[in-house]
Amino acid sequence: MGRQRKGRLLDGILLLDKPAGFSSNQALQRVKWLFFAAKAGHTGSLDPLATGVLPLCLGEATKFSQYLLDADKAYTSTFVLGERRTTGDAEGEVLATVDASALTRQQVEQGLGAFRGEIEQIPSMYSALKHAGQPLYKLARKGQEVERSARSVVIHHLELLDFRPGERAEVDVAIECSKGTYVRSIAEDLGAALGVGGYVSALRRTRAGPFTLEQCVALPALEALKEAEQVEDMDALLLPADTALEALPTVRLTESGGYYLRQGQPVLVPNAPHNGMVRVALETGEFLGVGEILDDGRVAPRRLIVTGR
Repeated sequence: MGRQRKGRLLDGILLLDKPAGFSSNQALQRVKWLFFAAKAGHTGSLDPLATGVLPLCLGEATKFSQYLLDADKAYTSTFVLGERRTTGDAEGEVLATVDASALTRQQVEQGLGAFRGEIEQIPSMYSALKHAGQPLYKLARKGQEVERSARSVVIHHLELLDFRPGERAEVDVAIECSKGTYVRSIAEDLGAALGVGGYVSALRRTRAGPFTLEQCVALPALEALKEAEQVEDMDALLLPADTALEALPTVRLTESGGYYLRQGQPVLVPNAPHNGMVRVALETGEFLGVGEILDDGRVAPRRLIVTGR
């Protein structure tokens, strides 16, 4: 007999407003415990310093977490100019200080111009990116530094919201960017370009893929529901698994088409897209999973959800 999985068989996506001080995995494990969920996974790391939108996938929804990992993100952040830190954020040790009181809003705005559009970034040694199976931040804490290749990211929108001059000038920005963008690297590179150094003192994710901050639930609210044993109200917070796939076109199958797709067989769907990945549902609206359009126009199953467990 196989090992019995501990926990409830829950499927769906919880949108958590991650609190500061929690790693993404710590937040995930806390939510998994609160829901007593058998299976859960997060959709990309947020630094412990950061707060905001963290989609957590439970049960069958974990099969589609990659689509949220690959999605664009949006943030608001505060940069401090006039100081460099080991980690590029407020949790690091001070490396150097420079009086930034001569900086003007116009200079900062001009400096930000270099970070719009497609740019190259060298990942921080304090990022979660792995080298030989080890996260870079673990190597950095051991005093090790490894060579990192620059990576292309796209900054769709970068707006200066506020500028507070001073010896340690503060800059509030709004950023919309592609996956893999390191906001702390923008702060550090902006500080370097202005000749004063910089780091991130606050970071809040306001959007991840189709999900926004307004849709999120705070951890204390979840804990209060758990304490009151309001399990149904907790479960009602879970979004359907296919909400992660809003960017994909939807094709609908008949009951017989759905049956053959579930058996692993490609099926013909009238008026389907000519290529690419698609969200697959029955004509009744029941979500089946993700398929791919083959060269002959049929839809082949790629990631299907398991029902009737």
